[in-house]
Amino acid sequence: MVLVEYFKLVVFERYAQFEGRSGRAEFWWFALANFIVGALLQILAAAASGLIFLYFIYSLALLIPGLAVGVRRLHDTGKSGWFLLIALIPFVGFIILIVFLATDGDAAANEYGNPDPGLPATA
Repeated sequence: MVLVEYFKLVVFERYAQFEGRSGRAEFWWFALANFIVGALLQILAAAASGLIFLYFIYSLALLIPGLAVGVRRLHDTGKSGWFLLIALIPFVGFIILIVFLATDGDAAANEYGNPDPGLPATA
């Protein structure tokens, strides 16, 4: 299942790796998996208030890999990781950042390295 593979790649293999590049697939599959797990934990926390601590721990644990994959995604488009701070601009910053993250990456090598090959082939 590609969703789980990209989640494992970002969280376990590239936990705090801020250098290099990540393709669109890696970033968006991770974002989807993170959203699903977070939503399920919020539902559980609403059902049993004691589980809000579990959601807090999960969010804290995935803060670093979330930032790292975002920086690598911006590197793939030829932008500095500091562009993540654009999201702090009220109203329009988040939209601009989403456009940057959804833009296709550079096909050739750029100043941040070669294009990310994606998931290793499993045979």
